[in-house]
Amino acid sequence: DVFPLATLWAEPLSEEAGSVNGLKITTPEEQFTLISSTPQEKTKWLRAISQAVDQALRGTSDFPLYGGGSSVQRQEPPISRSAKYTFYKDTRLKDATYDGRWLSGKPHGRGVLKWPDGKMYSGMFRNGLEDGYGEYRIPNKALNKEDHYVGHWKEGKMCGQGVYSYASGEVFEGCFQDNMRHGHGLLRSGKLTSSSPSMFIGQWVMDKKAGYGVFDDITRGEKYMGMWQDDVCQGNGVVVPQFGLYYEGNFHLNKMMGNGVLLSEDDTIYEGEFSDDWTLSGKGTLTMPHGDYIEGYFSGEWGSGIKITGTYFKPSLYESDKDKPKALKLGNLAVAADEKWRAVFEECWHQLGCESPGQGEVWKAWDNIAVALTTNRRQHKDSPEILSRSQTQTLESLEYIPQHIGAFSVEKYDDIKKYLIKACDTPLHPLGRLVETLVAVYRMTYVGVGANRRLLQEAVKEIKSYLKRIFQLVRFLFPELPEEGSTIPLSAPLPTGRRSFCTGKLDSRSESPEPGYVVTSSGLLLPVLLPRLYPPLFMLYALDNDREEDIYWECVLRLNKQPDIALLGFLGVQKKFWPATLSILGESKKVLSTTKDACFASAVECLQQISTTFTPSDKLKVIQQTFEEISQSVLASLQEDFLWSMDDLFPVFLYVVLRARIRNLGSEVHLIEDLMDPFLQHGEQGIMFTTLKACYFQIQREKLN
Repeated sequence: DVFPLATLWAEPLSEEAGSVNGLKITTPEEQFTLISSTPQEKTKWLRAISQAVDQALRGTSDFPLYGGGSSVQRQEPPISRSAKYTFYKDTRLKDATYDGRWLSGKPHGRGVLKWPDGKMYSGMFRNGLEDGYGEYRIPNKALNKEDHYVGHWKEGKMCGQGVYSYASGEVFEGCFQDNMRHGHGLLRSGKLTSSSPSMFIGQWVMDKKAGYGVFDDITRGEKYMGMWQDDVCQGNGVVVPQFGLYYEGNFHLNKMMGNGVLLSEDDTIYEGEFSDDWTLSGKGTLTMPHGDYIEGYFSGEWGSGIKITGTYFKPSLYESDKDKPKALKLGNLAVAADEKWRAVFEECWHQLGCESPGQGEVWKAWDNIAVALTTNRRQHKDSPEILSRSQTQTLESLEYIPQHIGAFSVEKYDDIKKYLIKACDTPLHPLGRLVETLVAVYRMTYVGVGANRRLLQEAVKEIKSYLKRIFQLVRFLFPELPEEGSTIPLSAPLPTGRRSFCTGKLDSRSESPEPGYVVTSSGLLLPVLLPRLYPPLFMLYALDNDREEDIYWECVLRLNKQPDIALLGFLGVQKKFWPATLSILGESKKVLSTTKDACFASAVECLQQISTTFTPSDKLKVIQQTFEEISQSVLASLQEDFLWSMDDLFPVFLYVVLRARIRNLGSEVHLIEDLMDPFLQHGEQGIMFTTLKACYFQIQREKLN
């Protein structure tokens, strides 16, 4: 056999190997031993082979005479080297050519491997196998295109994060294991222009959809959010099509089968058994929008005539409430929020070095975070898109871990908060990647066909579940952080003597805790999460409150036609609170009967900022500030200290709310109500919020005389 010298390694055999005079020769596909008669002979052979290899690597061929006493001291050829080699018998690599780094007879380091049929791998190797980051191309002769994978490898197989673009046009972005899609991933099929575009995002097990996932069938205009098994919809799920229907219930082999609930756009509800998509079959109850209902047996496809054998009930004829059917609560047959996106959270825990949530060493988790940040930074250095300066600064500041010794304090809480804001701002950090993925899955779920008002409560529950599960991660990383709802003792006493807004009593902490002193997952994490999830969420609120907001808005427009004095009078604001003069651009002007949009202008302007904030706590601060602005205006005109009573205050605030002309006030109110910290409800901000809510409902009932 002839062996290329550039890929030949020679080393003396150790004495334990049983041969004093042996040389071990290693080539990419062979290993053999040369036995010499004497140790001197062995040394000569070793020197000669090393010299030949060295020259082959240098590309020179000036062989001095063997043993010719050359004065040039030859160095040993390096164990690690660059060389090109074509495999001739290795079953996996037969006829493939490797060009790159080697270590002791095996590809190791960066290299390119090409097969005669056009297959090619370019990337990192370790001990002869693809390992690390690499790119793989496989030609598809039938389609005259190629499969293309870019991502992580382990021991010769696709493993970890990667993007696989199939010759068919499908693209998978997500997790791989043993060359299979395994973990969380997104599969796009077809372009929007092609015959059957669709998207699936969710969990994969051994190359098949399994667990929770969302499938967007763009051709049929239908979205499925539910459980999968063996690549088919199986278990509980929700379907929303484009045309206003809503189904939640059981699925079997991709079909609606078993118990389910179907709602139509006009609020007709069927609860009962299904045998196929949109096909009623068996026992059920059909409830009309006005409350009449039929109980019995149903068969037929929704929208094309249904056979019914049953009894018709007219509950309005009954006096007692107990006979009325209970109002339907959606979500019971949908997948529970905590069951959604489990693979996404599991990946984050794995990145921190935990087999299962919370099971692991904290120091190890911090080590893994440091490794993730530095290796990712290194990878980014290689890649063309350079990190911006602010990103680099964020990464550098994340290398400092907030250390806490002694009792937990508000300052330490703030340190953690600041750390989380930075961590969630970079996808290189495991928490940042988690947030980025959650934002992607949330948008994919609730945008497009998913913008269906029936999904609002699911969307809210999902955010609350994210908060709970991210908080668990944060408490694992910061074990000294107290649990949800704990109060952090204040290190400095609060300034005393601040009078409560409505009661005039000195404000005691227990009545009105400041946000930030009670540890809550929403206080800590909503500022990070909600701004990114806000557009789809607020859209759902707007759709859900559409009808009542239209009534409210019509009243707002109508009442706003009146000048200030007329409106204040109409709303029953006491005369002593009417501003007599206004300061406009530093000049004092008298309020005339024609003056419009001038009274309480600073409070109106303040309240309008509610639409530019994201979190309930920020919105509550805006409401609180509005009250304070009203107080300042009244104090200025009364020139005396006074205490508000709710009877006096409500009409003034109602005036401000009307003049603020907030288009989606109902959505704002319901969002605050759903996501505000429970401990605030009985405090001052809670009372103020209740007042705003009362104004919203009052405006809908206002009738002009």
